[in-house]
Amino acid sequence: MRIVLDAMGGDHAPQATVAGAVWAARDFGVEVQLAGQPDVIEAQLRQNDVRGLSLPIIAASQVIEMDDQPANAVRAKPHSSMAIGMQMLRRGETDAFVTMGNTGGGLAAALLYLGRIPGIKRPAVGTRFPTHSTPGFCYILDVGANTDCRPEYLFQFALMGSLYAEHVLGVANPRVAILSNGEEEGKGSKLVLDSLPLLRSGPFNFVGNIEGKDVPAGAADVVVTDGFSGNVFLKTAEGTARLLLGAIKEGVQRYPVARLGALLMRPALVSASRKLDYREFGGATLLGVDGVVVIGHGRSDAYAVRNAIRLAVQAVERDVVGAIKNGLDKIHTHETS
Repeated sequence: MRIVLDAMGGDHAPQATVAGAVWAARDFGVEVQLAGQPDVIEAQLRQNDVRGLSLPIIAASQVIEMDDQPANAVRAKPHSSMAIGMQMLRRGETDAFVTMGNTGGGLAAALLYLGRIPGIKRPAVGTRFPTHSTPGFCYILDVGANTDCRPEYLFQFALMGSLYAEHVLGVANPRVAILSNGEEEGKGSKLVLDSLPLLRSGPFNFVGNIEGKDVPAGAADVVVTDGFSGNVFLKTAEGTARLLLGAIKEGVQRYPVARLGALLMRPALVSASRKLDYREFGGATLLGVDGVVVIGHGRSDAYAVRNAIRLAVQAVERDVVGAIKNGLDKIHTHETS
């Protein structure tokens, strides 16, 4: 399998991206194609043990910066590492594209070079979110691609999220819910209320509304929302997790007796920290475009990059794009029969 990585994307590129690529190539046995400026990438490769690994460099003279205006930058920089990687995916020269760079740029480049899966109205960014219940996470989308949505968009998000949870995450008959300000049917914004009849008619296990507090409890396997609400929910959760972990660390350092307790609780604290660590999930999948695209966090370190590549490998192995196409075909067949 071949995975092309935007080696120039992210706050800590190219050090973190190249180190993460080496890590992934060794752990997963894949070819990681490094798109970017050759001299910069070569300098980083010399700092890593790359013996026996396949890490070809794909020359790309331009870089889409984190503060670039996405759509304009993608068109103005056709030789950027992001554009080159997407073009390779379109031509079948690689199996998936991974970037830690500008999220909007990744979305714009995917739409420009890959296009949407026929029948999909809007692509969505989805990511795993930790929960208390088995299997320990749910899948939430959209978390940033579409700030303004229509009911038919949420319907397709639900379909894509359900298929992703089933085929990639291994969840049988995943429960799909819509994020709202109350679990009762009458609660919610106009978008939520207008979407409910459509969601109830879908070929997935729709279980109704879910409140924000019930998402971590694992009340649903797939949580559907518009990109504005999803992004606010996700960022608030990330900030709260950092606050809690920081408060625990501060308390342990302040009270000598607590240090002894922390030593005894170290395995449990490490486990909890890992569960709340975004790096474990690697990145977010861009569902609805005609190819496997993973967008990681801008501040990703090498471990997060390694796991983003793992996420891409899983999506390719389990043919998430094919599963979405088949799901749309079944709906179309049902509607026309």
